[in-house]
Amino acid sequence: MRTKSVKKNKINVVTLGCSKNVYDSEVLMGQLKANNKDVVHEEEGNIVVINTCGFIANAKEESVNTILEYVQKKEEGEVDKVFVTGCLSERYKPDLQKEIPNVDQYFGTTELPGLLKALEADYKHELIGERLTTTPRNYAYLKIAEGCDRPCSFCAIPIMRGKHRSTPIEDLVTEAEKLAAKGVKELILIAQDLTYYGLDIYKKRELATLLKELVKVDGIEWIRLHYAFPTGFPMEVLEVMKKQPKICNYIDIPLQHISDPILKSMRRGTTKAKTTRLLEDFRAAVPEMAIRTTLIVGYPGETVEDYQTLKQWVKDMRFERMGCFTYSHEENTHAYNLEDDVPEEVKMQRANEIMEIQSQISWELNQAKIGQTFRVLIDRKEGSYYVGRTEYDSPDVDNEVLINAEDGYLRTGEFFNVKINAAEDFDLYGNVIN
Repeated sequence: MRTKSVKKNKINVVTLGCSKNVYDSEVLMGQLKANNKDVVHEEEGNIVVINTCGFIANAKEESVNTILEYVQKKEEGEVDKVFVTGCLSERYKPDLQKEIPNVDQYFGTTELPGLLKALEADYKHELIGERLTTTPRNYAYLKIAEGCDRPCSFCAIPIMRGKHRSTPIEDLVTEAEKLAAKGVKELILIAQDLTYYGLDIYKKRELATLLKELVKVDGIEWIRLHYAFPTGFPMEVLEVMKKQPKICNYIDIPLQHISDPILKSMRRGTTKAKTTRLLEDFRAAVPEMAIRTTLIVGYPGETVEDYQTLKQWVKDMRFERMGCFTYSHEENTHAYNLEDDVPEEVKMQRANEIMEIQSQISWELNQAKIGQTFRVLIDRKEGSYYVGRTEYDSPDVDNEVLINAEDGYLRTGEFFNVKINAAEDFDLYGNVIN
């Protein structure tokens, strides 16, 4: 019989999936810290909480493998308890309980108070904005809403996260002030759908109003927009972006596809003509804006003609940033009723072709930056380089600026003017100028 460890309990929070999960883990850790619990993020601990992702097949597989890994450690006596929370647990709790019974308890995405109770902690309602950030000190995610009301056929997020719920502006400002007091200089606004912000509590889209309030927070120098939906985009946001230097000239707007038959089947509520016009309006209003998007190839019924339409459009639009994913056939979504008829190897071939096109576009756009000077925020030192970003780049997914560390000391979390002297597909090289 295995003996329980006698060391003081240390809770290790393991985060999988997207930035929304990162945020949720940070809130959990903030609550535990307020309860005087010893909590760490992805380090050694005898109690483990796994915050899972359940979005697409690869993410689900990683989550299941991580659960199995820690259950094995529990059986071997390396950890005492394993708890599972997050999207996978929300979506498949009965199946998980049956298939992996050695987990102590499973919790869904809205069961934070229950999870805290299992960890012998109290849920503290007064902790607005109190969280233990796990990102580098200079930037943090600010989740402005939870859930999604969109009917996209391929997406399981409403199943896992529920209906759209905006966080009040005053609470977000309070949270931003607390982050700024810790040294955070860049806020990355996230939600399943930024575009919808405010409709539920203010009865109108209020993203622009929120931005006007956030720019007033002392210490915050960059505010970045992630995950806007193209339908119903509040165009007054562009005016705020244009007038307020703190708002990065950057937007992440997942467009998914451009062929009209596929957009209709995806239930995106838009057309190729409308989407193209929206992007043209973006660039007319804020010419220096970097637009990031994500696309899906291999959706059920995607013909060679649909794919060629998408491919040509990517060439024509010349996105500054782009990611491309293969379609994942997800149960309980509308598209699950369709035949997943594009072979996996064709999906991969199409995704690789799209990214090859984007790689060339990115290289060409980066070559044009040589000789220019940009304000760069230093994120970290890696090997013989300091690694930073311009306002046109988000952490982990976009271009980075590499500066030779032998040229002099740079404090991470500070801004420097950097002249670009070389460029690759997704990296820029430069030196600091005074």
